[in-house]
Amino acid sequence: MNVEENLISILEEENIDYERTEHEPVYTSKQASEVRGVPLDTGVKAMVLERADGEMILGLVPADHRIDLEAIGKAEGSEVDLADPDEVLEVVGCEIGSVPPFGHQQPLKTYLDPEVLDKDRVNFNAGKHEVSVDIDPEDLKKCIEVSGAELKVIEIKQ
Repeated sequence: MNVEENLISILEEENIDYERTEHEPVYTSKQASEVRGVPLDTGVKAMVLERADGEMILGLVPADHRIDLEAIGKAEGSEVDLADPDEVLEVVGCEIGSVPPFGHQQPLKTYLDPEVLDKDRVNFNAGKHEVSVDIDPEDLKKCIEVSGAELKVIEIKQ
């Protein structure tokens, strides 16, 4: 099962109300908000990170913010940096820029900025540059946990 299929199966199994949209390929949060016709701050930016020991983790922030690597490093007790794109493809199962908050080939420990939960709806790529999903943020939290990922909600945006 690819990442999109896995993500959709989690949504379906949990009876989550979602909207799946196909559109032209997008590679930035700004492009995604424009093609989706939604405010930039409703997008969820999923950044795959790598600890100094090689463990991959995920950071989720509103699309109009940058991820604070120092805050995540402090929480992890390790230096943290952006993961290599080739490793992201291998571990997660999709390219950077299309990584969703859940549905990966293997669950990743996930840090979620609480501001994401303040929105009425959130949207993100579904493992492909040309597919997006829109859901309630509380359902997002539930799907991350159901996927088997350890979830920590802390402020990680700049």
